[in-house]
Amino acid sequence: MRIAVMSDVHGFALALDAVLADLSRQGKVDEIIVAGDLCEVGPAPADVLATLRGSRYTVLQGNTDRNLAEAASGVAEAGDVGFALEQIGDAGVRYLAGLRFSRRITPPGGSSPKDDLLAVHANPHDLDRRLHPEMTDGAVREVLGATRAAIVAFGHVHIAYTRQVDATLLVDVSAVGNPKDRDLRSKYGLFSWDAVAREWKTELRRVPYPLAETAAQIRASHLPNPERTLRTLERASY
Repeated sequence: MRIAVMSDVHGFALALDAVLADLSRQGKVDEIIVAGDLCEVGPAPADVLATLRGSRYTVLQGNTDRNLAEAASGVAEAGDVGFALEQIGDAGVRYLAGLRFSRRITPPGGSSPKDDLLAVHANPHDLDRRLHPEMTDGAVREVLGATRAAIVAFGHVHIAYTRQVDATLLVDVSAVGNPKDRDLRSKYGLFSWDAVAREWKTELRRVPYPLAETAAQIRASHLPNPERTLRTLERASY
């Protein structure tokens, strides 16, 4: 069994295309999971949704997806999300609002929950608290709570890393659209179940970013401050 997990596209459709093209060259995968934050920030949120809605991927909700849906319904202030809301329309908002929170996979011959791969946006309990690489083990345990899984795969922090805490391997697959680990390459994770060893093998893949094409798309869009968006993207850090 092979599972791909990617996250945090953030409206950068050309980066998503580059990641999917790389993934297509990696051989058969049984499931592709996109772990949320699909639209807000980049120049082409509608294109991102068109790609995902026309696929058989498992798509999860991220905090910005929730925020967009709440802003559209008047539950929260619209803030700077007007461009994304205008681009995706009512149908896109309904799609974001209806996304699932998590995906748990028990591999063939494995035992649940100890052998499971659990994919979420930020952590197993909510869409906001970070599993940051600099947290202490105690702080990580507090966020994970009673969750049991061999792997928790997530995005949200936009920093690619793996870290073992007790019986669980944390894997931040970083971001497709706007990584923040000072490496402007799109990232995603490939997880392969070894039925003999009864364990998951993890690979964090890094894909060259289509920066020139994305810069042209940003400048041609109606983003409220395209040059700021481009500078932030190129910096690839917080």
